[in-house]
Amino acid sequence: MNLPAVLDLIADRETTTRQDADRLREQITELTGELARIDGELADLATTRTTLRTLAAAEFTADDPTIASAPYQQILAVLGAEPAGMRAKGICLALGVEPSPKHVEGTRAKLKRMVNRQVLTEDEPGVFTLAQKRT
Repeated sequence: MNLPAVLDLIADRETTTRQDADRLREQITELTGELARIDGELADLATTRTTLRTLAAAEFTADDPTIASAPYQQILAVLGAEPAGMRAKGICLALGVEPSPKHVEGTRAKLKRMVNRQVLTEDEPGVFTLAQKRT
């Protein structure tokens, strides 16, 4: 083999190796960008988890967490306007919620929790009224 042929082989190998290195650098750049995006998403998820835990802790450590959230406040407002009491389905209708079995049962569960916390009474089965304030 002569020297020019060997030098040509080295040049070809150098060109191929340089192209491989450039391709790998491009992949590294793409992967670095993807990793930065994923790290950002992980940070967002961690922040969301922390925020939710903080909100949940505040909700469940409030003096009366039953009536602290908006759905319970809405139920109390509806029952405040109806002193004779209402059934779960009627409350759903008053709140503009579709009275499907799933929604009625969800509302009934909230009402039962409020009875257990002595915010409401259920003197007649299925009919809920505001509990009388103690003086």
